[in-house]
Amino acid sequence: MTELRKRGGGGGDPDSTDNISDKEADGDDRLGLSGDADGEGDCDPKADTPDVPLSTADTDNTPNCLNKALEGLPPRWKNYWIRGVLSLAMIFGFFLIIYMGPVTLILVVMTVQIKCFQEIITIGYRVYHSYDLPWFRTLSWYFLICVNYFFYGETVADYFGALVQREEPLQFLARYHRFISFALYLAGFCMFVLSLVKKHYRLQFYMFAWTHVTLLIVVTQSHLVIQNLFEGMIWFIVPISIVICNDIMAYLFGFFFGRTPLIQLSPKKTWEGFIGGFFSTVVFGFLLAYLLSQFQYCVCPVGFNSETNGFTVECEPSDIFVMQEYTLPAVVQNTLRWKTVNLYPFQIHSIFLSSFASLIGPFGGFFASGFKRAFKIKDFASTIPGHGGIMDRFDCQYLMATFTHVYIASFIRGPNPSKVLQQLLMLQPEQQLSIFHTLHSHLRDRGMLPPAAAAQAK
Repeated sequence: MTELRKRGGGGGDPDSTDNISDKEADGDDRLGLSGDADGEGDCDPKADTPDVPLSTADTDNTPNCLNKALEGLPPRWKNYWIRGVLSLAMIFGFFLIIYMGPVTLILVVMTVQIKCFQEIITIGYRVYHSYDLPWFRTLSWYFLICVNYFFYGETVADYFGALVQREEPLQFLARYHRFISFALYLAGFCMFVLSLVKKHYRLQFYMFAWTHVTLLIVVTQSHLVIQNLFEGMIWFIVPISIVICNDIMAYLFGFFFGRTPLIQLSPKKTWEGFIGGFFSTVVFGFLLAYLLSQFQYCVCPVGFNSETNGFTVECEPSDIFVMQEYTLPAVVQNTLRWKTVNLYPFQIHSIFLSSFASLIGPFGGFFASGFKRAFKIKDFASTIPGHGGIMDRFDCQYLMATFTHVYIASFIRGPNPSKVLQQLLMLQPEQQLSIFHTLHSHLRDRGMLPPAAAAQAK
């Protein structure tokens, strides 16, 4: 990287084997690889405004009705009202989508994923396209299709076993799914190697890495959002809602009380907003968990009914969604004069989810801020007036989705009988019979089968 900076400034041996053309050095500058050795250039307060905009993020696409209604207000308050109105509209849309059911939610997650991918890839493409090098954008979208095919194929095999078992073409695709996925990726890999152009190798490998890191950040984590959804709507609604709450409350506390800067990457973030957002989010998450734990639609895992060919959310709620009595610590008893309290266990889990969303989740936003500063752009796009692009709104959500998935796998999820049954149904009849006899012998030895049932099974 230091070598590139020196050459970008006209230094270096032109006959060196690592020499790159002036045009490529200029391309590296556009990618944010130039500057002083210590990288202090990114601290310039004007760094968020590029000399030549790489995107439409600076375009004001605020609806005319809002602009006219807020005309005459100071810019700070105008932005406050624009963000507020659009935030309320998005919250309303979020709950409307939840009401429309799991299929709509999955489609929305896929749409958001594609838009986030497009926003990040576009930043690289605007630099890369200037060289007229082949296939970068085509290969980027091809790899997106490959990765989605792999992840959604895994989801179909896990949650739609009955449907797969019923359709012969799906049986073939499910059986050889990973081989097909690898073959598709391998084709893209070979196309990339064939697209390499002399004197631009380094830049092309930067873009190859760019695409794969984007896939890791966006596609992999959006897949985890859908995995969380199948565990129960509550595992989808609560994490997303508490991140939204933290974002709003941190903004409000910072707007009205903010005095102390929090982090250099985001100069507008303050300690007052960070702390106020934390306490507000924990309280909000605790109350939301109490409310949603009462509804079967929210707490039951999302399943597929092969008879109706539709999703179902019916079950006997698990223990974490059943009200339980807890004995308070002696110190709390003396203070509040309460000995016990009735809570849903999920409310306790919500405290950990809210704490992560408030304390660690913002680092997803700081990461995005650092990325934007590196390429001297204000926002990823201008899709949402006052908020920027879709990626600007979902930078913390993806990190939260990963934590929720890990939290469920580590502390919540146990063996899933429905998945085991789906896998059994996909076996050959002889294998199923062998498992039946093994299970029968095991239950009989443990005395769990009555004598009549054991004799009948023989």
